[in-house]
Order: sequence, then C-alpha cells, then structure tokens
Amino acid sequence: MKRKLSLLVMFILMISSALAGCSSSESGAASGKKEISFIHWRGEDSEAFKELISRFEEENPDIKVEMTVYPSEKYQSTAQTLLRDGSTGDVFTAFPGSQFEIIKKAGLFEDLTGEDLIGNFNENLLAAGQSDGKQLALPLQLVYNQPVYNKTLFDELGLEPAEDWEGFLELCETLKENGYTPIAFPGADIGPGQMMNSMMMNNAPEGVFGELMNGETELTEDWWVKTLTQFQELMDKGYIGEDALGMKHEGAIAQVAQEEAAMLASGSYAMANVKELNPDIELGLLAPITVSADEAQYEGIHTTTFMLAVNSMSQNKEEAKKFIDFLSQPENAEFYANETGQFLTIPGVNYESESLKAAADWMDKNTRFQPRYLIPDADVEKAVIASIQNVLSGEDPEAAAQQAQEIVNQKIQ
Repeated sequence: MKRKLSLLVMFILMISSALAGCSSSESGAASGKKEISFIHWRGEDSEAFKELISRFEEENPDIKVEMTVYPSEKYQSTAQTLLRDGSTGDVFTAFPGSQFEIIKKAGLFEDLTGEDLIGNFNENLLAAGQSDGKQLALPLQLVYNQPVYNKTLFDELGLEPAEDWEGFLELCETLKENGYTPIAFPGADIGPGQMMNSMMMNNAPEGVFGELMNGETELTEDWWVKTLTQFQELMDKGYIGEDALGMKHEGAIAQVAQEEAAMLASGSYAMANVKELNPDIELGLLAPITVSADEAQYEGIHTTTFMLAVNSMSQNKEEAKKFIDFLSQPENAEFYANETGQFLTIPGVNYESESLKAAADWMDKNTRFQPRYLIPDADVEKAVIASIQNVLSGEDPEAAAQQAQEIVNQKIQ
C-alpha cells in the first residue's frame, strides 16, 4: 500500500513539474497565440510601452508581447548572451557603437534591408543601424547628448549659453558666485561618457576614433589631452560639484530640479525627469564650446539610439517585424514621444510635451553624431571614459591619457 502511495505521489510530482516547466511561449502556443519577447533598457518608458503593447495585442489578437527591462549597464554587457538561443529578445534594442559591433559580429541581427517598415523612419537618421550596405537595426530615438540647463535661472541672472570657452568659464563663475553649483555631474554612472561628447566635439576631427584604432592618432595627442585639461579646469575651479564622482544620474537630476545646480551633464532624455520633479522650471539645451567662436564647427551633439532590431535566432521573425512596424507608425510613435519626452526618428510626429518643445530648435542646428558611440571597441571606450574619471580624481591629464593609450595599444596589437 505504501509503495502504491509513494508511486502515486511521484507521478503527481512529475506531472506538476512538467506543467510548471512549460514556458510562457508554450502557454501562448497552447492558447493559439504566438508570444514574442521584447527586451530593452529604458525602465522609465515601461508604462508607455505597456499601453502600446496593449494596443498592439488588440489589433493582433494572435500575438502576445512579453516585455522585459534591464538596467542599461547590465543590458550593454549581457544583451549578446541573452539573444543567443533565440528564446529571448525576438525584438530587442541596441546601442550604437561598440554594442552594435559586438552583436553584429555574433550574427544576431536579422537583416532588415528591403523591408517595408524601413519607410516609417527618416532615411537620413538610419546610418547608426547600418553596416556593409545592410540595415541591421532601426534607431527610434533622436537624442541630444549635451547639458540641460535651467533657462529660468539663466534669465534671472541675465545669462546666455556661451559662444566660446572663455565665455563658458565666465558663465560658470557667475553661477558659482550666485550660490549655484554650475554643473550637476553624475560621475558615478553616465556623466563622463555623456559630457565627453560636447567637450571634444570641436577639439577632435571627424573619424578620430577610427584613426585611433588604426594607429593613426593617439590619446596622448592634443585633441584628447586638451579635452582632459578642460575637464580638469572645470573641476579645479569648482564648476563641477565635489561629490561628482559619487553622484548618480538621479541625484544630479534632483539637484537641477531643486534649483541647486544650473546645468545637468547628461542629455535631452533627462528633461522630462527634471520637469516631473519641478513642473515650473523652464529648460533648455547647451553645449560647452571648447574653442574660440570662430574655430567652432559644431553647436552640439546628437545621437540616434534605442535601435529596434529582430533577433536572427528568433522563431517569430514575422511577428517581431510586425511589432516594430506598429511602434514606428506615426500615431503610435507620437504617443510614445509625448509620454516619454523623447525625440524620434519618425517623420510627422507632433511633439506636444513641453520638454520636447523646449529643445525643438536643435533640429535646425549643426550637431555632430556622438563621438563616444563611434568607438568600436568596448575596452577602449571604458579606457577613454576612465581617463576622464581619473582627471576628475586629481590625476594629471597627460598621465591619464597615457594610461588609456596603453589599453588602445594592447587592442590594436
């Protein structure tokens, strides 16, 4: 009797285990639906995406979308691993630059060349997702990676964005004298990698990181040492807060929203977060001009990012393409833009958000594509960013540049 009971219990446990082991996609298949996995790093956009997913599923009752969001740093380092077996990330997002290169080399981008959905995007803003004549990913967001500033405060003090380096230093000094931290700098996470772009945009020629990886230039040359020296000057004069290297982005956003700091060293994507904390603040964008006014070629920095792609290992490629097509339809893109405060690469979008209206004039300015995303090697990118952190910690700019160049030498050998 005991043996029969024991066998019955084992049988029940086996059945339970088998049922528990059914994946969500299998559950979807059992209900007659195809389930696709959508992965990205923008947790702040989750509510907007949940609404769009609900609308998509209503229009496509045979498809279910499962969304998973990862922290951006984890996403950059683990996305390739997540995608490999095709069970995760039927639709995924990618950063331009080194992550794009890593995923491309792994063969995980489905070639979208010739797909009708490409016509939903501004063809002039698709280059970041192209390689060897193929369209591997479709950038959705148009971001300005340069400081956000408190326009209300600037107006009160009679300040305007400066046209040269001396003017920028004078502006920072005026802010400091009036009791404000000139630049809230999130040095613990994104600050160095964001502000380096506008700090070097007029110091370095186009294609400089390609030349670096080919051994045609070095970080020890003037274009990078000068940039590091100017970071050092901002730190030494107290224009970057003393707590910069320990500050995360959320803390820097709060400093600007609470009107303790005048500028935020990140980008346009943070404007909505500042406005959420302080709806009465009026914001603008500026980029420090590190040369004289007559030498300045660029006014700011732009990036096309949050690149939508289809996993080449996916079993649900057609459903994945249908979801990207849905997200890039003007009415859906417009909802996403105004809910999240993001500029997009989709033509015909009506921007209603106050944060977006405040930055709309940057579409007509002469901006340079974010140089950091043109570093093709992740280790070199880390070394470049570390050289900024080292200078802000008190290291000599030339020594910091030499340390970073040693990493470059190892990679190119």
